[in-house]
Amino acid sequence: MRRLAIFPAIALLLSACDEMSHQPRYDSYEESSLFADGKALQAPPAGTVARDDPAWQAALEERPPMSLALLTRGRERFGIYCTPCHGYAGYGHGTVPNRGFPQPPSFHDPRLREAGSRYFVDVITHGHGVMYSYANRVLPADRWAIAAYIRALQLSQNAPVAMLDAQERRRLEAQP
Repeated sequence: MRRLAIFPAIALLLSACDEMSHQPRYDSYEESSLFADGKALQAPPAGTVARDDPAWQAALEERPPMSLALLTRGRERFGIYCTPCHGYAGYGHGTVPNRGFPQPPSFHDPRLREAGSRYFVDVITHGHGVMYSYANRVLPADRWAIAAYIRALQLSQNAPVAMLDAQERRRLEAQP
């Protein structure tokens, strides 16, 4: 019986510990000793861009010129965001579908080889099928870099023999 009397006492004591809902904070225009300028409201850090900023959106409108730096950045970003589902070669055999999730389409399917680079940027931005939007994860310029790298992957798996120089062609023909 004494044990049952302890529970209400503990519950009463715990209800007095309501520090989580009454935390000290500053109002926006209040003075603060935390910052050198004495204000609680601080300007955003340099380089901060609002999502609806015209400069942010402009990066989606214009495709950057193809360059080695763009492909390098695209390869890095593809490795981070795309390989878990699409795999390193873009065939859709990543670790996520290997664990039971739906398999994404191969980037080497004729439908996706014929799609424009803008299509890949739009899919990264808005999502498609079971793929959710990566707009809040991938910068607009990086979306174009990923699209450029997808194009490089597609070319690497479907390059015509005529693109090879004579030495590479002989080496290819010598393989069994």
